Amino acid sequence: MSYYREPTYLISFMFRRILVPIDGSASSLKALDIALDFAKRYGSKLTALIVNDKTINVEEVSGEISSKARKSGIEVVLKIKEIRNPNESVVSKVLEEISEGSYDLVILGARGRTLSEDLLIGSTALSVIINSPISCLVVR
Repeated sequence: MSYYREPTYLISFMFRRILVPIDGSASSLKALDIALDFAKRYGSKLTALIVNDKTINVEEVSGEISSKARKSGIEVVLKIKEIRNPNESVVSKVLEEISEGSYDLVILGARGRTLSEDLLIGSTALSVIINSPISCLVVR
């Protein structure tokens, strides 16, 4: 009789802490859905990040995050960062959180609240991908 070990998933060791930047767009909320699935399947710890650049309704977006987390039964830590001076940007705040939080993966939407539907990837997502020191999963 052979002994079979319980399966182990390499992904559960690679992506223990996941950051999901959310701006309230459909693309970012889809990224949250995928992150919640990662957490459900592999036990990842999730942090949702809202960067308040004064153009989004933070209460509405945080309500969406809480609702999705509650429905899935997964705990999501919510962080809100404020842009306080003209030298800061959404990208700089996301990259700051990545370096401070020791995350393993960023899951983000390809397009945020950009008006032009011709763009395949937004400038914020592109800048995070290029400058991030960790793996990024882009959701379309």
